[in-house]
Amino acid sequence: MPPSDPVSGADPASLVRGEGVAAWRQIVDGLEADIAAGRLAPGDRLPAETRLAGRFGVNRHTVRRALGVLAARGLVRATQGRGTFVEARPLAYPIGPRTRFTEIVAGAGRQASGALTSARERGADAWAAERLGIAEGAPVLELVTTRSADGTPIALATNVFPLPRFAGLDARFRETGSLTRAYASMGVTDYSRLASTFGARPAGPDDAAALDLAPGRILLVLDNVNVDAEGLRIQATRALFPADRVEMVVEW
Repeated sequence: MPPSDPVSGADPASLVRGEGVAAWRQIVDGLEADIAAGRLAPGDRLPAETRLAGRFGVNRHTVRRALGVLAARGLVRATQGRGTFVEARPLAYPIGPRTRFTEIVAGAGRQASGALTSARERGADAWAAERLGIAEGAPVLELVTTRSADGTPIALATNVFPLPRFAGLDARFRETGSLTRAYASMGVTDYSRLASTFGARPAGPDDAAALDLAPGRILLVLDNVNVDAEGLRIQATRALFPADRVEMVVEW
């Protein structure tokens, strides 16, 4: 085996033929063992499907099936145009009165980033109205954001803010990549969590595409309400977290 090849738990010689264990399952077991033993570290890129197929003496369909099972288990992540990577270890994510994504990620020694997927003004639906303490149909600004750690999507969030107070917040977020800094530029120097509600559900196709994971993976659903220093409700958020990428820690 070439020293540069990280895949060591399964190879053509170790695949058992004719004993009722499918080749794809043996490949899954071998790669899973490599990940568990640290021979494949978080962030490592697996060889291309064609190389793996040649190495194991199977066709690409068999390799693709094995990688699909590993992705469904949350062990690897396939990224369009880049390849398949070993998933990072779960990020400890404290939930408390002052939850700041950038600080949490930086504290774990990882690089935080944020992207604004969409922004629009709309009337408040029942969910937003109840959490913001406003009338249904009142104007709100909706921002859909993706937050990542070391380039891996950690959260897909729909954030709603009352208008006209936060008109232009989308432009500030685009400039700063941080909601905390965007708030500060609009005079909100501090804010805190009023309430959090937890749930879970499988990822649908759109969620999976946005979070770069396999459909059906379990998502943690976190509903939040934030208030400013005067206790006024300024933000309602529904955030989706891949359950195997974060460990929620409640600190109140």
